[in-house]
Amino acid sequence: MISRTVLAFEELPFDASQWQQIKAAAAPDEFVVVPQKDDAAIAEALKEAEIAIITGDLDARFVQAAKLRWVHCDHAGLTKSSRPAVFEKGLIVTGSAGRSGPALAEHAIMFMLLLGSHYPDYYEAQKRHEWAGRQDGLRALYGQTVGIIGMGHTGVELAARCKAFGMRVLGYRRRHLPTPAGVDTMYCSDNGDTIDPILEACDVLALVVNLSDATWHMIGRRELERMKPSAIIVNLSRGGVVDEAELIAALQSGRLFGAGLDVTEVEPLPKHSPLWDCPNTLITPHFTAAMPDRAQRSVNVIVDNFGRFRRGEPMRNRITAEDVFTH
Repeated sequence: MISRTVLAFEELPFDASQWQQIKAAAAPDEFVVVPQKDDAAIAEALKEAEIAIITGDLDARFVQAAKLRWVHCDHAGLTKSSRPAVFEKGLIVTGSAGRSGPALAEHAIMFMLLLGSHYPDYYEAQKRHEWAGRQDGLRALYGQTVGIIGMGHTGVELAARCKAFGMRVLGYRRRHLPTPAGVDTMYCSDNGDTIDPILEACDVLALVVNLSDATWHMIGRRELERMKPSAIIVNLSRGGVVDEAELIAALQSGRLFGAGLDVTEVEPLPKHSPLWDCPNTLITPHFTAAMPDRAQRSVNVIVDNFGRFRRGEPMRNRITAEDVFTH
C-alpha cells in the first residue's frame, strides 16, 4: 500500500481515541500535525502532503499545493471552499455535513413552536409578572404543512421530526433519489420541478439547503408573494439563500407572518439592521447546540473517506462544480 503524507491541524476537536481511529484508517500514511496558525509549518508540510484535514475552509495555500489531492474541512457549510479554482484543479474537498443534523433539526422545530405559540408575547408578559398574552391565532404544529428546501442530512432529520408532530411534509432537493422517511411529497430539480407548489402550500418554509450560485437569493420577492400571509420562514442554511431586503419588506408589511433566523446575509447582524425589529421575528446568532457524539460523527466520515479515497470510490460529502459560489 502506498504511503502518503497527511497534514492535520492539531486544533481538530478529537480525543486520543478518535485520533487513533483516523490514523488507523490512514495507515501507513504519515501524519504531520501542526498548529493551524503556524504558517511556516503548514507551508513546509504542504510541500509533500497529498491529504489534509483542517478545521475551517481551505485557502489559496491548499489550492496551490502541488501534491495535494484531498482536503477534508471539519465543518458542514463549505460555501467558502466552493470556488472555481478548486474544481478547475480537480481537488477533492469533503466536509463533515450531517454531524449536527439532529441538533439543527431541533433548532428549526424550536423556531416553529415559539412562533406558532406567540411565545415572545408570553415571555414579555412573564417579565412584567402579568398573567396575560395573546390568545388568538395560536397554532399547533399538528396538521400544518412544512416545506423543507434541501433534503440533505439536516433536511432528512427535520422531516422525521415534523412527521412525528403530525405535520404534512413537502421536500425539495436537486437529485431524484428515493424519498426519505417522513416526506409525503418530494420535488426534485432533476425532474424539472420548482419550489412553487411548496411555497403555495406551506405554513412553514424551512431552508436547510447549501448556499451556491444556484441557491443564492432563491427566496426573493416573487417567492415571498406566493406564500400565505400566515406562513413563517425558518432559515438554518445561509443568509444568502434569502433576499434579506425583500424578507424585511414582507415582514414589515404583514405579507409574511414571521421568521426564525439563525443566519443572515451579514454576520454578525449589524445593530442598525431593520431585521432586529421586524414583527414576529426570532434571531439566533448562528449557533449549534452541543451533541455528545458530534466529534465522533466527524471521525466516522473521515475514516470512511480514507477507504473510499484509496479505492477510488465516490467520497462522502464531496462538493462538486454544482456547488460553486462566486458571489
